[in-house]
This record gives sequence, C-alpha cells and structure tokens, in this order.
Amino acid sequence: MKKIAISQSNYIPWKGYFDLINSVDEFVIYDDMQYTRRDWRNRNLIKTPNGVKWLSIPVEVKGRFTQAIKEVKVVNMQWKREHLESLRHNYSKALYFRDYFAWFEELLMGTTSVYLSEINAKILKEINALLGIVTKISYSWDYELFGDKTQKLINICKQTGASEYISGPSAKNYIDENLFKESNIKLSWFDYDNYPQYTQLYPPFIHNVSVLDLLFNTGKNASFYLKSFNSPNYAGGGGISTPL
Repeated sequence: MKKIAISQSNYIPWKGYFDLINSVDEFVIYDDMQYTRRDWRNRNLIKTPNGVKWLSIPVEVKGRFTQAIKEVKVVNMQWKREHLESLRHNYSKALYFRDYFAWFEELLMGTTSVYLSEINAKILKEINALLGIVTKISYSWDYELFGDKTQKLINICKQTGASEYISGPSAKNYIDENLFKESNIKLSWFDYDNYPQYTQLYPPFIHNVSVLDLLFNTGKNASFYLKSFNSPNYAGGGGISTPL
C-alpha cells in the first residue's frame, strides 16, 4: 500500500515536516500553489537568548500578487551570510554545533539558484539524506493538475499509484473527505503532537523551530526525536550521519 504526502516547500523546515516525509513512500512538493506572504515558504524560526527569531529570505513580491511558489525569485544573496552569522551567534554553544555548522554553511553557500522553490528543495533533500530519510521526492509539475483543491490532491494520488494520502491537520479546513472515500483512497491525518523534548538552548522548550535546532543540539541522535523512526511499522533507511 503506497502512502504519499503533498505539501508546499518550506525554508529549513521544523522537525515535524521531516517526520511527515519519513512517514510516506513519496513526498510531492506542491509549489504550483500561489505564494503567500508571511508564511513558511521563505522563512523559519531559530532560538535566541531573547526568544525566537525569523530567518527570512528576501523575495520579489511587489506587484506579483498571483505568482506561484515555483516562480518566486530571491532578491539577492546577502541573506545567506546573514543567516549563517545568526546561526553561529545563537548556536555556537550547542553540543553538536561544530559537527553540523560547516556542513550547512557549505550547503547554503553552494545553493546558486535564484528561485526560492529550488533553494528549499535542495536544502530539503540534503537534510533528508543526513537524517537517513529515503522517501522519494517529486514535484507537482510532474503530474497533471485539474479540479478543485481536493480533486487535485486525489488526481496526484491516482497518478502516483497511492492508496493512502497523509495530510497535515490544517488541511481539515478545506479537504472534502467524501471525495477521498468515493475515490477509494484512504485519508489519514498526521499527528504533530507528543514529540519528545531534548536538551535545547534558551528555555523554555519550543518545538516549532527549524530542524537545525534539533541537529545542533542532538547530533547523531536527531532521528530519535522524529516519531516515524520509532514507529513499529517503519521500514525506511538508516539513522542520521555526521557530515564529513
């Protein structure tokens, strides 16, 4: 039974995003969707002594009200050094910072695309590999898209040969569950609750920060804090590796 999930790309997503990817056989990056401002597409959170802080990629949005995520371009590349400096300043005392910062620095600086979607996808794939996630990654433009929101999801499921679609709980606001039943596709809701805590800088503990927080603080043990790796039904790849 093939399981898939479909979601827009995010910039250095939180651990739950990777947990969802690791729970399915194929993950479809749905960047044909319209870009929305002040969302997770071009930014994410890190911890600091003064609370959480956004790391945001500057993108071209003026006068581009209907552009798709895949069409969004970054304004310049200066943000890379700024993000790296923020990470260095706030995580240098994390236990595994030295093990993973140079790896991420090389990854980020080596990402040359001017398209937000391509930047997000490259980072996503590299973090997947580091965590030992072997899920197939595909793109919405690999498939024919037609119908309303729910029908598009169902059509992607059919084209991928999926018998089960796993969705984030926020999609309950618009997904028509009856259409999935009529199409004989099982609809499941991913549970983002009850993640174990780990030793994190700057109390109190916060779950919804970038996965880099998990890597810098737990190192090779990072996969232990993703519920999918500990599921009795998990039959995926190996565990996390340390960058060379």
